[in-house]
Amino acid sequence: MNEDVVIDIIREALWIIIKVSAPMLLVSLIVGLIISILQTITSIQEQTLTFVPKFIAIFLIIMLFGGWIMSETRDFFVELINNLPYYIKSV
Repeated sequence: MNEDVVIDIIREALWIIIKVSAPMLLVSLIVGLIISILQTITSIQEQTLTFVPKFIAIFLIIMLFGGWIMSETRDFFVELINNLPYYIKSV
C-alpha cells in the first residue's frame, strides 16, 4: 500500500466524519445561538442554561439522522473491507 492509497483512505474517512457530524453540529450551533439571544434579552447570565436544550436537540437529530449516519459509516467500512485485497496487493 503506497502513500497515495493511505492519503485517499484518510481523506475519505475525514469527509465521512465531517458529513455525518454536520447535522448535530449545526443544530447545536443554532440552539446555542437562540439560547444566547434569549439570555441577552432577559439578562439571565446562567452558563449552564444551554446544556439541556442542546442535549435534547442533539438527541432528536440523532434519532432523525441515526439511520443515515449508520448507513454512511457502514458503506465506508464495507468499501474498506471489500478493497482490502487491493490494499494488501499494492504493498
